[in-house]
Amino acid sequence: MTDDIQFVFGLILFVAVAMASNKIRFDIVALLVVLALMLSGILTVGEALSGFGSPVVILVAALLVVGEMLDRTGVARAMGDWIMKHGGTSESRLLIVIMLGASLLGAAMSSTAVVAIFIPIVLRIAAETNINASRMLMPMSYAALISGMLTLIATPPNLVVSEELANSGYQAFSFFSFTPIGLAVLVVTILYMLLIGRRLLAAGEVTVPARQRGRPIEALRDEYSIGATVEPLRVPPDSPLAGKTIGDAALESQYGARVLGALRRQGRRVKRTAAPNADKEMRAGDELLIIAKPEDHERLIAETGLVRVPFTPGYRRRWIWEAGGAVVLIHPDSSLIGKTLREAEFRSTYGMHILGLRRGKEAVEDYQDVPLQASDSLFVVGSWARVRRLRELNHEFVVLEIPAEHDDIVPAHRKLPVSLAILGGMVALSIFDVIPLTAAVMLAMLAAVATRCLTMEDAYRSIHWSSIVLVAGMLPLADALQSTGGTDLIVSGLLSALGDTGPATMMTVLFFLTAVLGLFLSNTASAVLVAPIAIVAAQQLGVSPYPFAIAVLIAASAAFVTPVSTPVVTLVVEPGRYKFMDFVKVGVPLLVLTYVTVLLVAPLVFPYHP
Repeated sequence: MTDDIQFVFGLILFVAVAMASNKIRFDIVALLVVLALMLSGILTVGEALSGFGSPVVILVAALLVVGEMLDRTGVARAMGDWIMKHGGTSESRLLIVIMLGASLLGAAMSSTAVVAIFIPIVLRIAAETNINASRMLMPMSYAALISGMLTLIATPPNLVVSEELANSGYQAFSFFSFTPIGLAVLVVTILYMLLIGRRLLAAGEVTVPARQRGRPIEALRDEYSIGATVEPLRVPPDSPLAGKTIGDAALESQYGARVLGALRRQGRRVKRTAAPNADKEMRAGDELLIIAKPEDHERLIAETGLVRVPFTPGYRRRWIWEAGGAVVLIHPDSSLIGKTLREAEFRSTYGMHILGLRRGKEAVEDYQDVPLQASDSLFVVGSWARVRRLRELNHEFVVLEIPAEHDDIVPAHRKLPVSLAILGGMVALSIFDVIPLTAAVMLAMLAAVATRCLTMEDAYRSIHWSSIVLVAGMLPLADALQSTGGTDLIVSGLLSALGDTGPATMMTVLFFLTAVLGLFLSNTASAVLVAPIAIVAAQQLGVSPYPFAIAVLIAASAAFVTPVSTPVVTLVVEPGRYKFMDFVKVGVPLLVLTYVTVLLVAPLVFPYHP
């Protein structure tokens, strides 16, 4: 064993210890690896930094942007709504739907982002169905991990393994090359969680995590607009309001009613306007979101012919994405002090309605004509953009409370069809090999910005630079292992130890080697190190490298055993109130089942001797 090989092995040991200790950031460890390889002379400066120009790194960055597009346009939220609609109240049915939803969505975007989106969805489902959330959160996170086994772009280790195949002279994986194997693992996992896994988890009640959320917008409305209710009403063709502006209709002065929003359908297009101006014309078919006291609602309907529209949860949710509110305090130096709301022309100045005023602990009746004082609190409603703008007016207001619904809004929900079209185009270009995968993903990223699904600033913010540095910094370590002869040495040692036991045994060793390394390293780092070993081992045995490559990438995603192996699992620890051993007792059997599935299915899809 040469000094260079010893140095590389020592560097790998350092990486394992440093990452396992969690005392040094993963990206810092990766940069230290680059520096060590550079200063030792094992790699040239260009070779040590080559990872930063790797197609894999560019691809990972672009995929993060595409995932952000799906999040911002509401694709993930729509998936959550679908789960709520089709899951019912059966725990088994909900578990199946949640796991399917998380895995399918994770096949097109970051698994970590999927889990972050699904946690509040699962907690809400648990609260509404009285089902223990811990029996669904862990299975959901496992399904998100398995999403990495479904498509080439689902997780960076897949790209790393595919690139290694290409660099070794083999054909890279296509978009859906190993999807059948991933689907088999998903089916086995769902059956395992239904029959065994969830029964190993605690049955106690799980509370919502301690993240501070504001009160629901209805609670704030009830506190300030005492006795007022919100109803959507449609303008029929024979209504006297048809053709009038909101100001001319004098709804507030005659009925004590205010229009919080207006909806107009034009073919398939639906346009919603939060807190519309007084000069907005009402047309037949328009739907008005009106707040008034119940008796005023009845009088308004009787005298104007307005028709009630069912205020379904879906209808409400779409309005919440447009119209929001806030509780604000009048600043001691505010120019509004001493003025009434009418005198201040609050609606025309700030584009928002005032739904109530509290002075001290008491709500003020007929507050429109009450001179404002310092420390008066107002409940204001309008578009979310207007709500956020209030924070900039810190010389006039102090924003005391933002409703809980603000956390659930989708910034670019109107672009959902566009984002789905971009995603479909990206997948189609990749499947039919029209252009290289990296080019297809970059094109999707640029299309997302061009169609304003997200801004360039959003795109840059969506890139997890620490992950980029980690991938770019670890790739040269695999190159160093190969160039020094370390890879050949490991393979020779494995073949000598295993003897003539066949490819299935080697596949077993590679699977568990990757899985064990994943306990200490990131899944990307473990794939980087083991992928070249798998290919060389296949060459030495005279068999196809693809089953071995599949074993590596599946094992890299099968981080079921500990809660610290990947953020995908770590995120559910707190809301699920899990202990370390919960993951061990549920994850170890699942890891073994995954191995058995891969051992049986992978050679059918990718034979050892094609």
